[in-house]
Amino acid sequence: MGALGHYIEREGIPTAQVSLIREQTAAIKPSRALWVPFLLGRPFGAPNEPDFQRRVLRALLSLLGRPVGPVLEDFPEDAPVADDQVGGFACPVSFAPATAKGEGLAQAMRGEIAQLAPWYDIAVKRRGRTTMGVFGMKVEDAASHAAAYLDTEPKPQAVDGLTAGVALKRACDDIKAYYYEAVAAQPGNLSSKAIDDWFWRETAAARVFLAIQQVCVKSSDESLQPLGNLSLIPRAVSHALSTDQPRKEMI
Repeated sequence: MGALGHYIEREGIPTAQVSLIREQTAAIKPSRALWVPFLLGRPFGAPNEPDFQRRVLRALLSLLGRPVGPVLEDFPEDAPVADDQVGGFACPVSFAPATAKGEGLAQAMRGEIAQLAPWYDIAVKRRGRTTMGVFGMKVEDAASHAAAYLDTEPKPQAVDGLTAGVALKRACDDIKAYYYEAVAAQPGNLSSKAIDDWFWRETAAARVFLAIQQVCVKSSDESLQPLGNLSLIPRAVSHALSTDQPRKEMI
């Protein structure tokens, strides 16, 4: 949408967009964008929350009064808990507790990816499509790229045309999409909160993301620094994990 906005602006029509991936929006430099700290797939926060959604929409539309930028502003509120964010479930694939670090943690993530492969294949066959693919490689390649940041001196392979931050974010987005689609293929109508809780609290992949976040906080690379704040792990998730003492002790 950011790239399309440039063409629309050239015709004299002002544009404003909601951004869910801040560093990608910053790279594209659309005329006006509002970054929201919400989960992917929910640009207005949560369903059945009209008052909150109106606040998001008003903040977005207010950017139309700004001159051509680029303008990139942050929405200051977290999304309310959605009605569908209830209950948990038993994942059909049993993962060992993700307590390893470094290469052991990377290996644990690769093992999870292999175990989830049959469920991911089922998900793709059922839906006829996948949301994975922004990194442009297989999920195993995305995992290797992300795991490179767990080394004492990270040396990830460069991706043509992408900054280190955008490449890393896309790799992590593909990993997360793979996990979410695979586990959603199991029988039953899983709530988004149940899947979120499973991913962030029970998988090695989430532990990899948390470790990468700390690497990005300390990085001198300006493209990686946003991932150390809120771009890699949603603010609501970071808050939940910080108040979850048993999980916090494992990090």
